[in-house]
Amino acid sequence: MIRRIALLVLSSALAVPALAQTTLNGAGATFPYPMYSKWFSEYHNAHPEIQINYQSIGSGGGIRQVLAGTVDFGASDGPMTDEQLSQSKVKILHIPTVLGAVVPAYNVPGVTGEVKFTPEVIAGIFLGKITNWNDKAIAAANKDVKFPDQPIIVVHRSDGSGTTYIFTDYLSKISSEWANGPGKGTSIKWPVGLGGKGNEGVAGVVRQMQGALGYVELIYAVQNKIPYGSVKNASGSFVKASLESVTAAASSMKSMPADFRVSITNAPGKDAYPISSFTWLLIPSQSKDASKGKITF
Repeated sequence: MIRRIALLVLSSALAVPALAQTTLNGAGATFPYPMYSKWFSEYHNAHPEIQINYQSIGSGGGIRQVLAGTVDFGASDGPMTDEQLSQSKVKILHIPTVLGAVVPAYNVPGVTGEVKFTPEVIAGIFLGKITNWNDKAIAAANKDVKFPDQPIIVVHRSDGSGTTYIFTDYLSKISSEWANGPGKGTSIKWPVGLGGKGNEGVAGVVRQMQGALGYVELIYAVQNKIPYGSVKNASGSFVKASLESVTAAASSMKSMPADFRVSITNAPGKDAYPISSFTWLLIPSQSKDASKGKITF
């Protein structure tokens, strides 16, 4: 329902006729890039006088550019903080567009079945406390899987990232050690691991390196044919990311805050995938260019 509302807002806003060729420039999250790319292309096909250019540079970059006024809109998987919003000369609106999921994507030699991850295992790996795929904590949740004696290569984002925000928001909810240590944010100080730029970069490293485990948006794991595991949710069920399980996580929200800044990680409900999130367009309430302002609102 939220996705439908956001699409209607965006579509009706963009439906104002333009007298001449106009280009809107946006930048930000890689998480929704496959969807945004399709939407903007289809809209241009229907309205050739309007071109929408979107750079998939990460949520941190999108927030910085919208604050600097170098783009007409930004995009982020993590909502802007009160401090960031206070730096803007105009009000910035958060418009939720789509739902998505961050998944634990892995490359383990000899393992073809689905790997199950408990919250404790995910936190332990990214804290650097669980370092080998044959660790007993991993085996305990995967009794039918034989893991090799293979070091775990942790892969994380190297750029400011909403995907990182979602993942660390989840880790902060399920691990007090994480919450009191690295914490949550679009950029954090990682205890261990290698960095990859964008969801594309992390997916590429995981695909190429045996023993790797990284976090990526669901579509990037699917597109790169990288196995990804199910995660034990707040109700104790192992759930794999899917349209249904992400929708179940969103359905746990009984009310939406007026500014649409909301977290749905570790949502209750036996069918909810626990590392789910909305992603937002960041739209200034006033445009520096009057002609563009008529298109966007």
